[in-house]
Amino acid sequence: MMRALAIGGFLTALALFAAVEWAARRPGSRIPSLADVCAYVMRYEVGPVPVGRIGLFGFWWWLGWHFLAR
Repeated sequence: MMRALAIGGFLTALALFAAVEWAARRPGSRIPSLADVCAYVMRYEVGPVPVGRIGLFGFWWWLGWHFLAR
């Protein structure tokens, strides 16, 4: 039961992500696409430290550790 609920939650999140990305790519849309959000995060720095890049790297590491490592 919980497995089906978790799978349903991930599928719902994936469908919402796809809908927002589709809406962002329409002509004249004010919604930023995933590429725009990633570019903004990658530019974020505190002094000489690229905090955005470190945070994005940490997020991908966490994602891979939890879902891809076996």
